[in-house]
Amino acid sequence: MSLIELNKRQEQIVEIVKANGPITGEQIADQLNLTRATLRPDLAILTMAGYLEARPRVGYYFTGKTNTHLIMEELKGLQVKDYQSIPIVVNVNVSVYDAICMMFLEDVGTLFVVDEQSHLIGVLSRKDLLRTSIGKQELTTIPVNIIMTRMPNITVCRPEDYIIDVAQVLIEKQIDGLPVVKDTDQGLEVIGRITKTNMTKILVSFLNE
Repeated sequence: MSLIELNKRQEQIVEIVKANGPITGEQIADQLNLTRATLRPDLAILTMAGYLEARPRVGYYFTGKTNTHLIMEELKGLQVKDYQSIPIVVNVNVSVYDAICMMFLEDVGTLFVVDEQSHLIGVLSRKDLLRTSIGKQELTTIPVNIIMTRMPNITVCRPEDYIIDVAQVLIEKQIDGLPVVKDTDQGLEVIGRITKTNMTKILVSFLNE
């Protein structure tokens, strides 16, 4: 379902159905002094968009849904798999220095740490790296596994999860992003990431529809 901007005739149809529904297509056409065939595309659009519902041998009736309701319904149906980004991963053996370089080069706020079999074992945030870099430690000699957040203290999501639920987790835990994972016999394989930036892009796409 995509949100639409109603034209004048479609708005008139909605008002007629709202006031008189259930009402047949012929009756709507009569009120507008148009033919049933002329109205057929408008009625189809309004029905598909969720403003109207049609019942056989009864007619059209108003669903009671406004643009706000329709936006909320569409948002609730969005899944991670349709909006996830490419994950940025580092091997567990790399140094903190290399991880900092990777974070800046890739312009991300979170790195996912994987083992030799590419399974998720840790997460590195900006705060983790900044905290370690403050002081006189030699960053090239400190492995990331010393400072990373480890499983099972990592929040993950899966492709079939709903965007609205992931957004709530990001807010509650005050984190920048989550790894999108696939379950395997050996562990969790990182297949994507979903971040606050993804959420912003989703919001902008709705405003531009």
